[in-house]
Amino acid sequence: MPVGSKNQVIPGCGTHHVAVQTRDWDASLQLYRDVLGMKSVAVFGPEDRRIMLLDTGDGSHIELFQPTGDTPSPGSTSPNDPVTHIALATTDARTAIEHVRSHGYEVTVEPKDVNLGGLDVTVAFFKGPSGEVVEFFQLH
Repeated sequence: MPVGSKNQVIPGCGTHHVAVQTRDWDASLQLYRDVLGMKSVAVFGPEDRRIMLLDTGDGSHIELFQPTGDTPSPGSTSPNDPVTHIALATTDARTAIEHVRSHGYEVTVEPKDVNLGGLDVTVAFFKGPSGEVVEFFQLH
């Protein structure tokens, strides 16, 4: 959670994580975990679609999604961007999602409390003006 956030609209706002749809799971783990030195803080999801949250070193994270059968191969041209969503840290996901809803943005996932591999969080998602998915991520 950002310390001393200067945002006066979304309490505690800051970047929590960027989610990446990997094209090659092992190569992605090698880069982010082994080469860049990011530490795994949680692994979750079904066996055929592992998801790993890695701390970048400053408290922000990269979230890697294991490829599925329809994930484009590395180097292929595809309209599917490997960044799946942007997560903004907040101390109050429910208030934050109501704020963007009140400004006309489409809420795609209502706030819900979940446990992600040992992390208790509240998450909520909405769609940005370019079709990007933005998540509010509240760590408990």
